[in-house]
Amino acid sequence: MEWSLGWDIVGRMAVAMALGALIGLEREVRDHPAGLRTHAAVALGAAVFGVISTVGFSEIAAPRSETNLQADVTRVASQVVVGIGFLGAGLIFRRGGAIRNLTTAASLWVTAAVGLASGVGDPGVAVVGTLLMVGILAALRGPQRWLLDRTGRARGRLQITVAEDGVPSDLRAAVEAEDVRVDRWRTEKHDGRVVVEARVSARTAARLDEGIGAVATAPAVHDLRLR
Repeated sequence: MEWSLGWDIVGRMAVAMALGALIGLEREVRDHPAGLRTHAAVALGAAVFGVISTVGFSEIAAPRSETNLQADVTRVASQVVVGIGFLGAGLIFRRGGAIRNLTTAASLWVTAAVGLASGVGDPGVAVVGTLLMVGILAALRGPQRWLLDRTGRARGRLQITVAEDGVPSDLRAAVEAEDVRVDRWRTEKHDGRVVVEARVSARTAARLDEGIGAVATAPAVHDLRLR
């Protein structure tokens, strides 16, 4: 068992995590479900699996070359990657317009990588991977909140029941006329009535409240709820 870990390996994982977070940063600004932490976790997991593939099986290289033993142990790592994908997919679910548990699924994926690293005799990789993953889940919460604050936009989710003679497209135009941006607009029918699920944003919380208040009194609106 080898506990030593070169800075080259640490650097590989750290760079992967940083680059993944950078990609997630752009998604976070645009209010996508998979944001900064999710992308950082996925990148870190891929890096740990990559490290395992390149250095994790060096202990058996010499014995295999000196005998007739033909065993491709790297298949173990590939099967873990495939298997954990199914398990992670089971955690992800959709509720309304939002997708839940993406970061949890990504952290589970990294956990599998950490376990595999430890199992093949590379506890140094496992320890560093664990510390970096904890950093993603805990230390990045502050920067994530700071980022959302710096975007300068207040966000809200609306459920609008349209009046019988109301037109959803006209209602959307009324929302946008109040200097409120529509980020997502979905129309469904419930109990014979047209219901709009909307995700909206404005430059300030006050502007968002004013815009929602003005739309709530529109003749085309039967009922409006904040979610």
